[in-house]
Amino acid sequence: CPSMFDNITCWPAASEGEIKVMSCPTYFNFFSAVQGRNMSRNCTSDGWSDMQPATYFAACGYDPNATVLPETVFYGFVKTGYTIGHSLSLVALTMAMIVLCIFRKLHCTRNYIHMHLFMSFIMRAIAVFVKDVILFESEESDHCYVNTVGCKVTMVFFQYCIMANFFWLLVEGLYLHTLLVISFSEKKYFWWYILIGWGAPTLFTSLWTIMKVYFDDVGCWDLIEHHYWWIIKTPILVSILVNFVLFICIIRILVQKLHSPDVGRNETSQYSRLAKSTLLLIPLFGIHYIIFAFFPDTTKKEIREVRLVFELVLGSFQGFVVAVLYCFLNGEVRSKG
Repeated sequence: CPSMFDNITCWPAASEGEIKVMSCPTYFNFFSAVQGRNMSRNCTSDGWSDMQPATYFAACGYDPNATVLPETVFYGFVKTGYTIGHSLSLVALTMAMIVLCIFRKLHCTRNYIHMHLFMSFIMRAIAVFVKDVILFESEESDHCYVNTVGCKVTMVFFQYCIMANFFWLLVEGLYLHTLLVISFSEKKYFWWYILIGWGAPTLFTSLWTIMKVYFDDVGCWDLIEHHYWWIIKTPILVSILVNFVLFICIIRILVQKLHSPDVGRNETSQYSRLAKSTLLLIPLFGIHYIIFAFFPDTTKKEIREVRLVFELVLGSFQGFVVAVLYCFLNGEVRSKG
């Protein structure tokens, strides 16, 4: 029996007499109070038998006449929210990249690093859109193929883009901290930043892909329940933690500089400058991710929902905010551009 898509589930190929047991698609959990059910098909000499139980309604506990559960509305809100956020970010970041590329007076190490960060945000937005199309909106006839090869490639690209974005946020933190602490040649270390921002994600994503291919080649690779997921999650958590430490160190350095004898005595002006600097660094370093970064995935439903809104919806606007603050409202850009 060849692989078969019945418009809902992809049934993998089976030999005669073999029974395939599949779990109900995860999205049925949004509509059914009963979870964890299975359905099965038998491979016979005449081909695939009818599914048991006979319908998805019976197998997965879905009542088409039931009222839509609040979870459905919530996840719809989240998807709409991050789609809008990533769309705005994509437009703003593309315009910012054009501005920084066109005007040669803006070509310096600091802006080069900003441009790489902008590109990582652009790639992240594109990866989110591609993943949504492949996983949820694809209308291709060969869905079994999409759910294996195409879907896995999409997930590898998605994981790489997410990790690259976090590592370029880390590069921004490392660059600014090093600039404040020691005197160094910016060009000398630039290629090290490139290696951290693009090379490290390549290494970890490749390792994760190899582990999935040889030891956990199941489904579309979109589930995060297996321990191989820590190959992706651990570097991201470390980058968030390191950036948070750098953020605290930079704020401490700024406080010391503002209270030095060479600075004016107007404390209101000092703290205003400190507050402005702090607010500017938060989106650049991605400090807001520290709030939920180390919460376990098995937290209460309410906390998970707040986390989704905070990280997916609000986080999707981060690229837009970074483009506005570090390009369109940047005094250097406005004067030299």
